Amino acid sequence: MALTKVRGGGVDNPLTLGGGSASDRSIIFDGNAQDFHIGLDDSADKLTIGLGSTLGTTSHMVIDATGAITKPLQPAFCVTKSSDQNNFAVASEVTVTFDTERFDQNSDFSSNTFTAPVTGKYQLIANINLSSIDSASAYYYVNILTSNVTYRSILRPDFGQDLDYFPMSVSAVADMDANDTAIIQVAQAGGTQQTDIQGGNYSRFSGCLLT
Repeated sequence: MALTKVRGGGVDNPLTLGGGSASDRSIIFDGNAQDFHIGLDDSADKLTIGLGSTLGTTSHMVIDATGAITKPLQPAFCVTKSSDQNNFAVASEVTVTFDTERFDQNSDFSSNTFTAPVTGKYQLIANINLSSIDSASAYYYVNILTSNVTYRSILRPDFGQDLDYFPMSVSAVADMDANDTAIIQVAQAGGTQQTDIQGGNYSRFSGCLLT
């Protein structure tokens, strides 16, 4: 519901929108290309800022009565693998496949790739669990490969014997432009082609827009 009543406006008589009844109240900003609104969703006791002229649709920021602030369209995702990626190639940077979305708040993840919708600083985290690690390999590494920079975590598996399992993690606050991409890669420098990337919840890729 649009603004129906305005009271006050002075220092000792603050501006009041609405009359205390159980009704939604909003202010509409009528722009050329886009409209925005700020309003009280009275039934939910929440203050919302959103796109368009209709309160409660396309909410960009929501403040509830406890002071908690949520951003329903803020880019944020977490993806996993439904199955193992077995015997990945040696001496090659292999893209980790992710086919299960736990959440993808702004629909920015597809085909193993996160695409930044806007320019900003993004927190990116990869947790990759390897199995059947070959101790004869010179090293393994995991990349967060973005359009601008590669972030890397490296392992020298010289433990005197092959390892059944080993988790590798890499994280970064990445500077990304709009439409820049990020994928996860693993690499084995040498040795026998026997190492697997474990699926299920053992391997994950997640991220969100910070600023």
